[in-house]
Amino acid sequence: MDTYPAPRALATEAVHAGRDDLARQGLHAAPIDLSTTYPSYDSRGEAARIDAFAATGAEPAGPPVYGRLGNPTVARFETALARLEGTDSAVAFASGMAALTAVLLVRASRGLRHVVAVRPLYGCSDHLLTAGLLGSEVTWTDPAGIADALRPDTGLVMVETPANPTLAELDLRAVAHACGSVPLLADNTFATPVLQRPAEHGARLVLHSATKYLGGHGDVMAGVVACDEELAGALRQIRFATGGVLHPLAGYLLLRGLATLPVRVRAASANAAELAARLAADPRVARVRYPRIGGAMIAFEVHGDPHAVIGAVELVTPAVSLGSVDTLIQHPASISHRVVDADDRRNAGVGDRLLRLSVGLEDVDDLWADLDRALDAGARPERGSGRAGPAEGCLRSSPLP
Repeated sequence: MDTYPAPRALATEAVHAGRDDLARQGLHAAPIDLSTTYPSYDSRGEAARIDAFAATGAEPAGPPVYGRLGNPTVARFETALARLEGTDSAVAFASGMAALTAVLLVRASRGLRHVVAVRPLYGCSDHLLTAGLLGSEVTWTDPAGIADALRPDTGLVMVETPANPTLAELDLRAVAHACGSVPLLADNTFATPVLQRPAEHGARLVLHSATKYLGGHGDVMAGVVACDEELAGALRQIRFATGGVLHPLAGYLLLRGLATLPVRVRAASANAAELAARLAADPRVARVRYPRIGGAMIAFEVHGDPHAVIGAVELVTPAVSLGSVDTLIQHPASISHRVVDADDRRNAGVGDRLLRLSVGLEDVDDLWADLDRALDAGARPERGSGRAGPAEGCLRSSPLP
């Protein structure tokens, strides 16, 4: 794992990165190392390696020391994700929020507590910044205002594109230019490296809620930051100090998930593009938002009751999260973005009739049949309200870019 092959196609990296040494060891599947501690009869050498880690955060050379310093199975996933994102390194955490927390703590430790951010972000990311829970201060701005919002104590600029849940897209290269010397963190959870590699456009840190597409099966919770080795060392030190480590079994599941990431994302994206077109043509739907770069996420606003739509699905699963092999639907204003102030939420485009659909791998006609029934339920007048449902032919905004 110490030597990297020549550049390979993304599909090849997804299958082989982090596993290049297995055949030489007589292995096919990556092993799971569940040890929390590791024996060493050389206590002086152990002390020297711990001192080296304390100085730079570099991964200790030689055998592992302790689970909070690092784990061989997790390291395989980190190696693979860095290869897919085109960065020097990657550092994995117990959740996406733990990963973002570590980034903020690294910058704050250098006296850089101010963050410039563009809405919308994932609701809990927004809350973490706005509430100042880590002593940070945030300035919210639009992309054109980033340069003017920078201060001497600005430690980070944070964006998410496509954004959660509106799927708004940013020009990452222009944003990175506006940041100057301040590191840009781009949340790439929705796009994944299959559709977008932010580091190629100037982002210094690439954040993933690995719970989503990287795992891909709704059975693992994790976060990861892909970045240069200097920042990775600082992130490892924060991870060691705070204990936000990733369990080895989760690391194994994520490594396995990466192998099928390109296939899953492309297949789910094809389903999503078809559903977005059908929703855009439907008079029960007020607006559809689908990214120019594609992907498996759709945001759409209904003329009727979005809660009735949620309550009527049968094949689609009404649940938070996204990026699984099955299709999920949720009402952001009630759940994922509930912690965001209502006015801020609406100003960011997260309206009360907005629904977020994470499209999976089912047959697209089966998915549409389920959505069609649910949209009918949402269009029915509420009992006792005396209100009619939306009239056919209602004007709708242009739904697809």
